[in-house]
Amino acid sequence: MNIKSQKDFFAGLMFLGVGVAFAWGATTYNVGTGARMGPGYFPLMLGVLMAVLGAAITFKALVVETVGGEKIGKWAWKPLVFIISANVVFGVMLAGVPALKIPAFGLIVAIYAVTFIASMAETGWKVKNTFILATVLAVGSYLAFVMALKLQFPVWPSFITG
Repeated sequence: MNIKSQKDFFAGLMFLGVGVAFAWGATTYNVGTGARMGPGYFPLMLGVLMAVLGAAITFKALVVETVGGEKIGKWAWKPLVFIISANVVFGVMLAGVPALKIPAFGLIVAIYAVTFIASMAETGWKVKNTFILATVLAVGSYLAFVMALKLQFPVWPSFITG
C-alpha cells in the first residue's frame, strides 16, 4: 500500500481519530432517538460523520495519484504556540483560577486577550487592525451571549465589579 498524498493521509487519520473519540465519548450520555434526542445524540452523530469523512479522505490519499505526493512541510511552530496559548489564556481569564489566586477577568478582557495573542501568530500583524477586530468581537459577544441569550458569567473583572 502506497501513500499517494501525505497531507490527505494524515489529515484523514486526524479526522478519523477525533471522530471516533467524540463518538465514543458521546456514548456515556443518553443518546435517545431521532424523535427524542438526548444530550449525547449530537456529539455521537458529529463523531460518526467526522470518522466517515476521515475514512474517505484517508482512502482517497491511498488511491488518487497526486503530483509529488503532496509531502508534509515543516511545522509552523510560531502560529501553533500562539493559537494554543490564546485559548488557554482565554479560559484562565474568563473564569480565573482560584487555586492559583488568579481572579476572573471576565468576557470583555478575555476576548481582547485572545484576539491579541492569536493575532500575533500572523507574520505581519498590525495592532490597529487587531484592536478593531477585538472591539467588534467583544461587542458582538456581549450582545449575543449576555443580552440575547442571557448567559450568566462574568463580563468585567471581578476586582472592578466586586
